[in-house]
Amino acid sequence: LSGAEVRDICRGLRDNAVRLLSLRGCRLCDRDFGRICRALAGATSLAQLNLNLGVVSSPSRIKQLAEALRTNRSIQSLFLHGSPLTDAGLALLNPALALHPALVALDLGDCMLGDEAINLICGLLPPDGAKSGLKELTLSANPGITPKGWSRLAIAVAHSSQVRVLNLDYNPLGDHVAGMLAVAVASSRTLEVLDLEGTGLTNQSAQTLLDMVENYPTALRSLVLAENSISPELQQQICDLLSEGEEEEEVAGGAGDTQEREKGREPAAHQRGSNSWMCPSDPSSQMVLMTSGLGDSLLAETEM
Repeated sequence: LSGAEVRDICRGLRDNAVRLLSLRGCRLCDRDFGRICRALAGATSLAQLNLNLGVVSSPSRIKQLAEALRTNRSIQSLFLHGSPLTDAGLALLNPALALHPALVALDLGDCMLGDEAINLICGLLPPDGAKSGLKELTLSANPGITPKGWSRLAIAVAHSSQVRVLNLDYNPLGDHVAGMLAVAVASSRTLEVLDLEGTGLTNQSAQTLLDMVENYPTALRSLVLAENSISPELQQQICDLLSEGEEEEEVAGGAGDTQEREKGREPAAHQRGSNSWMCPSDPSSQMVLMTSGLGDSLLAETEM
């Protein structure tokens, strides 16, 4: 990003005019990264921050981001996918994450994490009756986490009263870990989405998951099993059962309850991959700045 673009972003943050900020894959010098961190520390309107694909690329940047998050009180979604955090880096961030009052979605996919990081993450999934915690957690592509770490996470998910979306795709989980996750899903009252794409599962896992879906009432609505050694027939059976359960719930709950469930879902802007920052200038318009890893940008004003 150019110096002028960085100044514009900092100005928008200081003016509390930015709700979504994405620097996904952007190249920033250390000085400019520090300027943005200082600006977002005091921002009160920023809800989503996307720093995916290597923006947080060094221990010094991790420390700067941690300092900003200690002061910021508005960020609800933080995306760090593809950042070389390692366990040590997450240990630097964790105090700020654990104390943040608004954080509900966290993407730590492909961040070179291991079992020590899982111990920290479990603290962000408080048990029933405790403080609020994460509703959406992404840990895709962290092959350094062992079955011991995944079992610890499964226990935390089973007892969490908050988590609704769990993305574990492209980790070498295998059937043993999948069995533990099935127990966690059966115990959870809130988990609606579980992504196990490309995790080394076989029909053994699928049968366990099928039995779980068929015999135990859960909140689960979506179970992703693509790119595993699982027969299409078993995948279809699981999908059909989940669809039937959702249809029965909608019929039983009626239109009013359906509307309430829709209100409780995370807005589309919180989904992974969104890369825009919105700057509401007045009640009738929005300012949107799209940034890319090539450093180019597009500024547009649209009528509401």
